[in-house]
Amino acid sequence: MTWSVKEIFLTLQGEGQQSGRVAVFLRFTGCNLWSGREQDRHKAVCQFCDTEFVGFDGVNGGQFAKAEDLAKAAFALWPGGGNPLVVCTGGEPLLQLDSELIKALHGQGFEIAVETNGTIKAPAGIDWLCVSPKADAPLLQTSGDELKLVFPQVKNKPTDFEHLDFSRFSLQPLDDERSKENTDAVIKWCQKHPKWRLSLQTHKWTNIP
Repeated sequence: MTWSVKEIFLTLQGEGQQSGRVAVFLRFTGCNLWSGREQDRHKAVCQFCDTEFVGFDGVNGGQFAKAEDLAKAAFALWPGGGNPLVVCTGGEPLLQLDSELIKALHGQGFEIAVETNGTIKAPAGIDWLCVSPKADAPLLQTSGDELKLVFPQVKNKPTDFEHLDFSRFSLQPLDDERSKENTDAVIKWCQKHPKWRLSLQTHKWTNIP
């Protein structure tokens, strides 16, 4: 298998329950809910994606024929010390992340976190699984460490997911022209429904790359 990667970079996790943690982000190309091209956004299942995942032209991007080479490229960015964390994201990382690459990343000493839309069942060996459901997309991964729901979504309500087998439930304001109103709505929801925790995209307002 050849793994196609948009970019690999060192940063801080900006959202969810691991917010603030140093991590190597491994962003794969491709997604099953949108082509990533603006001319196709009107027909995308996920209308609010704000991530560039097309091509291999990002920092340290490229195509890797060996899992060990990709794992080494990611680990080369780790500053040393602590507990090395790699966040596999996209696009949709589970289109490419497989047991071979999981083994190679663990071999470098990484704890593996994954951010997925939940439309593909996750392989074994992932250490932190965060699922972010999207309206009109089938949810096949119904368990994990964190369910992170962007709010509001007309067809996805928080109460639709509370019965699922996740350790943590995060509610994240939709970042659009109504972001202030969306944030206020999330705060009010969390205050009334303590099962949910507020998740903010801190990397956006702190300018963390």
